[in-house]
Amino acid sequence: MTEHAERIRRAAAQLRQAGADLLVVGPSSDLVYLAGLVGNPSERLKVLLVSATGETALVLPAFEVPLVDHLSIRPGLYPWEETEDPLPVFGRAARALGGGRRVAVGSQLWSTFLLRFQEVLPDAAFVDAGPLLAALRMRKSPGELELMRIAAGIADQAYLALLQQSLVGRTEREVLALIHDALRRAGMERFGGGIVGAGPNGASPHYKTADRKIATGDALVIDYGGQYRNYWADITRTPHVGPPGDDFRLIYRIVQEAQQAAFEAVRPGVPCEAVDHVARDHIARQGFGEFFVHRTGHGIGLDGHEEPYLVQGNTLPLEEGMTFSLEPGIYLPGRFGVRIEDIVVVTADGAERLNTCSRDLAIVT
Repeated sequence: MTEHAERIRRAAAQLRQAGADLLVVGPSSDLVYLAGLVGNPSERLKVLLVSATGETALVLPAFEVPLVDHLSIRPGLYPWEETEDPLPVFGRAARALGGGRRVAVGSQLWSTFLLRFQEVLPDAAFVDAGPLLAALRMRKSPGELELMRIAAGIADQAYLALLQQSLVGRTEREVLALIHDALRRAGMERFGGGIVGAGPNGASPHYKTADRKIATGDALVIDYGGQYRNYWADITRTPHVGPPGDDFRLIYRIVQEAQQAAFEAVRPGVPCEAVDHVARDHIARQGFGEFFVHRTGHGIGLDGHEEPYLVQGNTLPLEEGMTFSLEPGIYLPGRFGVRIEDIVVVTADGAERLNTCSRDLAIVT
């Protein structure tokens, strides 16, 4: 049985457990996970249907049929022509799979399609498939973890390459372009965006990189990622331009200690919120609790942000194979920010960092 066929089997079991008879997902990371089919959402209906017995069907534009020959699963194909309304075709596929009573819909599917599905299957109850799919996707297989290790290694290489550059006088955008170039040269397949926040701009956790010129004395919050064979990497480091003052060294040390404490708290059975509490409590004890303004981490895999989330209120126990970021931070408005982020995986007795480049304070020029 192929890996995708095994995922379909597990998805069908989750459907039965949830009392649903049909799963519907459109172009998204869910579709990549279940079928290995990559594509962007569009106004043309393309959905995979999975029944509670494990049967599959694919509704798609007729001219895209040649693009699915490579799939390791063999769904029944329901093509529709360009001038044809695809919704009746969807209805035929759903009825062929015995669905139509309780339908679980992928959370990344466009709402306009969901509304039309309700017209085609008026007697069906529609529910969110997000929890069902998250239960499958949170625990990564050895093959998935290997791809994520490669992606993380590429991200690490880009940071190490950046440390060799002279940054004074460059704009934040120029530094981000250097990172993108390094990612490309190291083998990252998809990337874009990211954060370079210099000086006071780094005190905004989701700062939008702009044209501030970097100067000696700036702290640089550098946060970026990318995809390798559909799996995401993510990393944040905060180097300092020129010798830092004692105040920056203090904040950096506190954040580094908080991140390490969170890492040491990760192991199977520990609630997600407990890891967040460890990092948050350390920062609060040092008197900077009000300046740690976001959760400690987010899951990562086929999406840059996915389950599980390390945040207060999430009592989900960690399990071996779960992957997520650990990224505590302190942000002092008008001055600077410090964030250190690694991606980790839960192991049988603790955790493994996928990012291996140093978390120690780096000085750049």
